[in-house]
Amino acid sequence: MLGLKQVHHIAIIASDYQLSKHFYCDILGFTLEAEAYREARDSWKGDLALNGQYVIELFSFPFPPARPSRPEACGLRHLAFSVDDLDRAVEHLEKHGVNCEEIRIDPFTDKRFTFFADPDGLPLELYQQ
Repeated sequence: MLGLKQVHHIAIIASDYQLSKHFYCDILGFTLEAEAYREARDSWKGDLALNGQYVIELFSFPFPPARPSRPEACGLRHLAFSVDDLDRAVEHLEKHGVNCEEIRIDPFTDKRFTFFADPDGLPLELYQQ
């Protein structure tokens, strides 16, 4: 048996590192645990945590290609975050200029959810527990 335990981290490449760092830390509430500039690659790397747990490696690279997402592209579809109060979370995002799709109800779980995007258009989901 392979012995996987959990997802260790998610790597995201941003077209504008500072803008994405602001979005993930100041709007979504991640904390910057460590940050390094890698001169040989002209690349920033930030380690972001959510509630004390390391979750995202945020990278920048010169001239990354755009990620096709609409219509749905093959590969990672979206990242989903759980929240206790979806209405309050949507209000917070919209107060910071982040547009959310209309709230929907999962027909299998009867739970409420919505989608929004990071500064590069990466689809993100809020799912009410």
